[in-house]
Amino acid sequence: MAVQQGVRLGHTLLQDARLAARALHDAVAQRDCALVLFFCSSLYDLDALADELARLFDGVTVVGCTTAGEIGPAGYCRHSLSGVSFCRSEFGAVVGRLDGLQQFDMASGHVFASELLARLKAQSPSGDAPAHCFGLQLVDGLSVREEPVSHALQSALGRIPVIGGSAGDDLNFSRTWVYHEGAFHSDCAVLALMGTHLPFMAFKTQHFAAEDERFVVTEADASRRVVHEINGLPAAQEYARLVGVACESLGPAQFAAHPVVVMIDGTDYVRSIQKVNADGSLTFYCAIEEGLVLRVAQGRDMVSDLSRALDGVRAQIGPPELVFSCDCILRHLEMDAGQQRDAVADLLIRNNCVGFSTYGEQYGGVHVNQTLTGIAIGRSLEVQDD
Repeated sequence: MAVQQGVRLGHTLLQDARLAARALHDAVAQRDCALVLFFCSSLYDLDALADELARLFDGVTVVGCTTAGEIGPAGYCRHSLSGVSFCRSEFGAVVGRLDGLQQFDMASGHVFASELLARLKAQSPSGDAPAHCFGLQLVDGLSVREEPVSHALQSALGRIPVIGGSAGDDLNFSRTWVYHEGAFHSDCAVLALMGTHLPFMAFKTQHFAAEDERFVVTEADASRRVVHEINGLPAAQEYARLVGVACESLGPAQFAAHPVVVMIDGTDYVRSIQKVNADGSLTFYCAIEEGLVLRVAQGRDMVSDLSRALDGVRAQIGPPELVFSCDCILRHLEMDAGQQRDAVADLLIRNNCVGFSTYGEQYGGVHVNQTLTGIAIGRSLEVQDD
């Protein structure tokens, strides 16, 4: 089989930050590199990792984030470092960072995305838009600002598909980080716009079907994604009744198995619960507000669902050279509980997936949970022989 040189994947389980950075560099370094993406555990010495990556990839644009688990050629891992590089002969790339997300407004997001797109167009000798363009977004997973940021960027970019993920910190929920310009930053988002003539497609998949019974959020603090009451009753108590479990047993496993969904433009999007608070309220991973009508969702077979999604990718673009994958941490917890991790990991490995377990996913300007969002990139026609 011919080898495509435009994309190189790497993954290391080395625990020392500097040694891990060197192992990733050895795996993905290539001449005339347009961009490097990486995903790392927050348990690394991040200062040392940032310093070593900046040294090794001097002169190369590098972006990344901390995670709740990493995806790469070694499958699903924790406390690891995975990444991918893109060659300039196949990809154009521009990157920008939005700081101060707590003060973010739609107008500044529009300007940011529009200026970034103009920079990408300027890379073309004709000054025209690239034949194919997509966006990859990484955002502070504890900023609680994914919704307005994602909406603003997508609305400015129009039909250009943008997918992404919210950085994690190994389920500590303390602080998450996005890497850009040689250092880790918080309260920020990074957007990479890429142009290529290779075939690609954006996709998302979720293995849930909504039940018929509806319930209403009757008291919430939208700014903190906290729901105090459902159907006029304490939120945790009513949610436990709806899913048929004891309130005191609520935890990550129950939330992973029984998310709730909201319908947007005829499509169900998952709104997952992060935790039960001491006062009986529920904190969500996604935007939640009073008056929202929700339904409990029941899971289907995750392995079959993902297999169908990846078969759809292959049917459209052929064998993928890379699938940039943002996979909700709750999916990871669910597959661990159902002993499906190895089967899912095998699918990801066979389809050249690189990415991370997230605190939330973005797709088409919408922030979602318990979903896998991705950009799949195919091979050039010259090397598609299988």
